[in-house]
Amino acid sequence: MRPVLLVAGALTALFFLSLALGAGRLGTGSDAVWLLAVSRLPRTAAAMLAGAGLAVAGVIMQMLARNRFVEPATVGTGQAAGLGLVAVALLAPGAPLWFRMLVAMASALLATAGFLALVRRLPFRDPLLVPLTGIVYGGILAAVTGFIAYENDLLQYIDIWMNGEFSGVMLGRYEFLWLAGAATLVAYAFANRFTIAGMGEEMSLSLGLSYGQVMALGLAIVSVVTAVTVVTVGMLPFVGLVVPNIASQLRGDHLRRSLPLLASAGAGLVLTCDILGRIIWYPYEIPVGTILGVIGAAVFIWMLQGRRADAG
Repeated sequence: MRPVLLVAGALTALFFLSLALGAGRLGTGSDAVWLLAVSRLPRTAAAMLAGAGLAVAGVIMQMLARNRFVEPATVGTGQAAGLGLVAVALLAPGAPLWFRMLVAMASALLATAGFLALVRRLPFRDPLLVPLTGIVYGGILAAVTGFIAYENDLLQYIDIWMNGEFSGVMLGRYEFLWLAGAATLVAYAFANRFTIAGMGEEMSLSLGLSYGQVMALGLAIVSVVTAVTVVTVGMLPFVGLVVPNIASQLRGDHLRRSLPLLASAGAGLVLTCDILGRIIWYPYEIPVGTILGVIGAAVFIWMLQGRRADAG
C-alpha cells in the first residue's frame, strides 16, 4: 500500500477515535450533537491543523537552514513568539487575541531571521553545529522570556502558552489555526521553489530563482504557523523535526511530492499524542506537549546517534 494511502487511512481512524473519546459520555440526540460541534470536532480539527502546519513549517525551516536537525521549536521561533506574548501582556494587557497573534508573529519572524543569519556564518562541514546553535539560541530567548515573566509575576501566564495542550479548545477558540492550514496550501503552491532554495543560494540564482523572495516567503510561513499555534494551543515541540525526516525517507526531498504525506503525518502525530494524553491518565489529561517532548527528544537523540555512526 502506498504510504500516503496508509497514512490517510490511519488519520481517518484517529479522527473518529478522537471524536469518541472524552471525559463526558457522548450519548445520543441533541446533547451529542452539541458536544461534537462545540468541543470534540474543534479539538480534533485543532490538533490536525496544528500538526500539519508545524510539519510543513519544519521542513521549510530545514530547507532554509539547509539542515535536517532544526525546526521552529528548537531554533527560537516558538520561544520568540512567547516573548512577544509577554511583551503584549505587559504593555497592552487588554489587547484582543488577534493583536497578540500579530505581535507573536512579528517576534517569531525576527527571531527566525536572526537565527538564519547566524547559521550562515557556520561551517557546513559540521551539520551538528546548526542544531546546537539553535538550541542555545532558543534557550537564551526562553531565559529572557522567563526572567521578564518572573519579574512581573507572569510565570503562570507564560507556562500556559509554552506547554501545548488541547483541553481548552472549543468552538470559537481555535479558528486562528485555519491560518496554519492556509499557510500549508501556500507552501504547496510554492513547493518547487522551496526545493530549489534548499540547494543553496548559488544554485538558486543560477536557475533564475529569486532566492531572497523565497527566503522571505518561507520565513513568513514558519512565523505564521508557529505564532498561531503558540497563541491558540501553546508550543508543540519536535513535530517539525520528526515528521519531515521520516517523510524524507519515504518520499525523498522533492517537497511537492512529499508534502501531502508530510502534512497528513504531522496531523496524525499530534492527534495520536492528544489521544494518548486523554487515555493514559483518564479521566484526567496529560498535555500533548509533554508527550511530544518525550517522543521527539528520543527520536532526536536517535537521529544524532545515526548521524555520528554515518560519519564514523
